[in-house]
Formats: sequence, C-alpha cells, structure tokens
Amino acid sequence: MDTEIKKSISAADMDAQYDEKAKRLLGNKIILAHILVKTVDEFREMKPEDVVPYIEGEPFISAVPVEPGQTNGITEKSGRCIVGMNTENAEINEGLIRFDIIFYVRMKDGISQIIVNLEAQKDTHARYHLRNRAVFYVSRLVSSQKERDFVKMNYNDIKPVFSIWLCMNMEEDSMDYMHLTNDRVLGQSQWEGGLDLLNIVLIGISNELPEHNGEYELHRLLGAMLSAELSTDEKLGIMETEYNIPINDKIREDVNAMCNLSQGIREKGRAEGRAEGRAEREEKIILNMYTNHFTLEQIAIATGMDIESIQTVIVKKEPELV
Repeated sequence: MDTEIKKSISAADMDAQYDEKAKRLLGNKIILAHILVKTVDEFREMKPEDVVPYIEGEPFISAVPVEPGQTNGITEKSGRCIVGMNTENAEINEGLIRFDIIFYVRMKDGISQIIVNLEAQKDTHARYHLRNRAVFYVSRLVSSQKERDFVKMNYNDIKPVFSIWLCMNMEEDSMDYMHLTNDRVLGQSQWEGGLDLLNIVLIGISNELPEHNGEYELHRLLGAMLSAELSTDEKLGIMETEYNIPINDKIREDVNAMCNLSQGIREKGRAEGRAEGRAEREEKIILNMYTNHFTLEQIAIATGMDIESIQTVIVKKEPELV
C-alpha cells in the first residue's frame, strides 16, 4: 500500500477513535444534565444531579446504521422499547448522516417528553452553513416521529426536539438559541399549536479556557473536557472539584484515551509538518537547478533523489516555470 495512503488511513483512524471517545464522554448522563441545565428552560436553575433522573434509558451514541424509510421501526435495547430512535440516515448527496447522541428526556410534569440530539463538531464546515445542517437535523427528528411517537393524524402528540451543537475551535465562547416565533401580520386570529417544537442551540467553544463563572460555566466544562492541551489529571480535576462530577472508571478511561489520542494526533501533525517542510525545500532546490540548466543526473547527485522523482516535481511545476 502507498505510504501516503497508509498515513491518511492512520490519521483518519486516530481522528475517528478520538471522536468516538468524545461522544462516549459527552454521553454520560451527568454531562448531558449539565448541558440541559444551560440550554432547556424546563431545567434552568436546577442542579445537574437533579436533572439526571429525567434522562430516560441510555443515550444512543452512534448506533447501528439504518436505511431511509426504516427509521420508524420498533427496536429493543437494554430491555426497553425504543420505537425507532435510530441514529443514522442516508442522504443522497452526502452519503451517511450520523446523529452523534440522541436521548429522550421526561419533563418535570412526569408526562410530556422532549427528544434531544447532541452534535460535536471540531469546527464549522467550509462546504455548508452549520445552521442549515442543524435545521435539517431538527426537522428530521420531528418527521421521524410519525408512527413512532404519534400515529396517523395525531399531530398534537409531536414531541418538541432540541438539536444542540457543540462547535470547537471557535474565535470566542458563544451560544445562540433558534426556535419558532409567530409574527402577526394581519388580524387577531389565534392559531393553536406549539411554537416549542423546533429548537436549535449552537454553542461555540474557543481554545482559551474561560474562568469558572455563571455565564461561561458550561463553556469551561466542555472546553476542559474536549481540550487538546490539558492532561488527564487536569481535566478530571476540573470536572470533579469545580463541577462535582463523580469520576468513575468509565469517565476516567474515556478522558485518558482522548488525551492519548490527541497527543498522538499532535505528534503526527508535527511530524507531517516537518516532512512537508523538507519536501518544499527539496522541491525548491530541484526547480532552481533545473531553471539554471543543470542536467537531471546532476540534480540527482545533488539531492540524493532518483531521476523519476525529480521528473515528477518538474512536470508538476513546469507550467509555472514557463
């Protein structure tokens, strides 16, 4: 197998492992409870540990893929009925679409529920606006409820959905909340129906860890957990001492794995950067000698490269040399 292909596969594998560990860490109920307290009005001002019991069953983290049209089937998992809460859908132009984390939350009245989707992004995507993707996700979470959470024409049984996006490597810590509103244009007619069905929360997390205060409390927790710079002990220390999060073996294992993977990714990046630097210097030497009419044999002796590799560099850059 080509060396460059091997490098790409290795880097992609480490990234995939890191993403999976990050999802598992975020999928802990106490972490989800900290997020709910800051994003869902029903739970504001509550202690996160008091919110944990409202999270039903176990969150679905990157579950088995399902074909379109099968998202409303009935599945059994962990002894409870999950009527069709699958975590993947296929879209024609982008291949596999994966919901990172999905879970049901029982409201304080003990009867109504909401569906929460949590997505973690390393940064905003260059090919599309993140808000547009969030609208697609939140709409999909509503439409997939048919024949699962409501049947036939019982649209009043639609559950409100929250799609919460954690976006790392942002310029500043931020949070935006988008939802339905009603702008009366003409007349006083009162239209019935919920304006609380579609909810999008975009949480921007910068690389600089903020102070621990009420305004940036959630950002500090998430920033520490997902930081590529903090050590395992530093992350666990912040989680335990500042947020009273019990550190069990599962959390410790996931945090430690993330730190090891991020260290490996950084080292690979530095090594690749050095390799790219050497390649650029060699390329400049080759092109400089070539434009000064050195023969391929002379260039090979000077650089220690074979003639075929030298020809590849020259052919690639020849249009710029004309």
